[in-house]
Amino acid sequence: QVQLVESGGGLVQPGGSLRLSCAASGTIFYIYAMGWYRQAPGKQRELVARITSDGTSIYADSVKGRFTISRPNAKDTVYLQMNSLKPEDTAVYYCNLDFGNMGEEWGQGTQVTVSS
Repeated sequence: QVQLVESGGGLVQPGGSLRLSCAASGTIFYIYAMGWYRQAPGKQRELVARITSDGTSIYADSVKGRFTISRPNAKDTVYLQMNSLKPEDTAVYYCNLDFGNMGEEWGQGTQVTVSS
């Protein structure tokens, strides 16, 4: 069984920064991609950033140039560096592990609140 442990959320002022971490543990044979999604109140969950096993990353247009996803040494940990945060970035952020044809796993979510 695979577990995802997220950390790094919190309250930050507009223009501030946060770094989210997601560590996977358990029996993991192959990871196709790791990513971050977010869900704001009353809205659907949306992709924020995703990085595949070959290092290719994609970002939502709303975060390009401000957020950076990384997965050092292609290990079982993924980070999301969030800079120049805006109030509209407020949401619960979820880590996602994509095992390709073997399914996926979600973290429990971490709250990010951007407010003065």
